Amino acid sequence: METSQRDDQRQATERRRKELLEAAERVVLRDGPGASMNAIAAEAGITKPILYRHFGDKGGLYRALAARHTDALLAALRAALDAPAGRRDRVEATLDTYLAAIETQPQVYRFLMHPAEDDQEGRPTEGGFDVGRHSAPLLRRIGEELATVVIERLDLGPDGDEQARVWGHGIVGMMYAAGDWWLRERPCSRSQLVRHLTDLLWGRLATAGDRHGSPGF
Repeated sequence: METSQRDDQRQATERRRKELLEAAERVVLRDGPGASMNAIAAEAGITKPILYRHFGDKGGLYRALAARHTDALLAALRAALDAPAGRRDRVEATLDTYLAAIETQPQVYRFLMHPAEDDQEGRPTEGGFDVGRHSAPLLRRIGEELATVVIERLDLGPDGDEQARVWGHGIVGMMYAAGDWWLRERPCSRSQLVRHLTDLLWGRLATAGDRHGSPGF
């Protein structure tokens, strides 16, 4: 009986946490990196102390939202990499998947990757919370995931694992830097950016041998 009650309580807590994350996401979509705990609490119809009880602080809320969006992005990137197509087509699809994600939800991207600006009186918002300071773990996670995909699909020789990790993090860094610049300035279309980045990658990546039985990266 006690076990059943604990399970019910845990499920209720998980449901409530999901509802609060959905409320936070609505505020982030509206306000971007300026989304405040006060606004999120108001959107959820609760007081700020209750929000803190679930997430601790804005850093905890950020990490929960980052995990939610990173999980979805990684699933989409893996699907693009596993699509039945040629290697270059899959590379282009993977780059396009990332760029489409930041283009369709730019406010969420800015919340996850950039700190909120100071308020009009020059005070740091949310007690000095720096969203940008927390973006590195997110990028590292995507880099490690991409490295795993490269290791699984390409035969890079005796130092392959090390090289795959360098490539994984390097490609993610390139996607992040180029995508961030592109989202701000829009110097070309998304398809043009994808083509230019793929051309940049199309060196040894194009000639590395596939592992036995693997369709390749």
